[in-house]
Amino acid sequence: MRKIHVIGIGAGDPDQLTLQAVRALHDTDVFFVLDKGEVKSDLVRLRQDILEAHVPAGTYRVVRARDPERDRAADGAGYSPAVGDWRNARADVYERLIADELGADGRGAFLVWGDPSLYDSTLGILEEVLARGSVAFAYDVVPGISSVSALVARHRTGLNRVARPVQITTGRRLAEGFPEDVDDVVVMLDAHQVFRRYADQDIDIYWGAYIGTPDEILVSGPIAEAGPRIERLRAQARERKGWVMDTYLLRRRPKEPQEPKG
Repeated sequence: MRKIHVIGIGAGDPDQLTLQAVRALHDTDVFFVLDKGEVKSDLVRLRQDILEAHVPAGTYRVVRARDPERDRAADGAGYSPAVGDWRNARADVYERLIADELGADGRGAFLVWGDPSLYDSTLGILEEVLARGSVAFAYDVVPGISSVSALVARHRTGLNRVARPVQITTGRRLAEGFPEDVDDVVVMLDAHQVFRRYADQDIDIYWGAYIGTPDEILVSGPIAEAGPRIERLRAQARERKGWVMDTYLLRRRPKEPQEPKG
């Protein structure tokens, strides 16, 4: 039976691969890569760098396919249907790649940024392909170093504080309000820099873009002070590269203890 490895490759640094990931790379005949176009061609190049660093040349094939476009303008009630359409289109691509490019007992792999279980669609799409019943395969999942772990490591801080929860959310959710009863919030997929709404509060931000790559940018400090610098650097990076991949941690400062009255 065909076998698919879903391999978490970290946030971009080839040195972030685990030994388990390297073993899975060596067990792969065909690597499937979705091409997002010329603007994001360096994402494909980083994957190629990882293969060249860890897998002997001539022992594998790389098969590229164009990643379907998602309706980025869809918002509100139209957001979920737009994502659903995009996932269905991706499932079509996955189904074709596995059926056409992988032999009956072949080993294929998808290289997933960060960790496959955190804000990534690969596992859900593979399940959709299996549910269609047109192509059979087994798959396993190799965890990777997520952008969240890489972010706090690069800032030399912890993800949470003693006896306190941490929440991972999206910019879309953060726009609805800061989560209740949580002082440490990691925000992903924020194209609109929603953190600016909280500049008047005692909240520090730990921000990173292109983490683990040569283009890495790190900024930290109170939102009121660090926010304008992040906006400027982010705009410059987008102008230079055409895209931005960033993540940040918001950390509410503890309130000063009140003096007892009387």
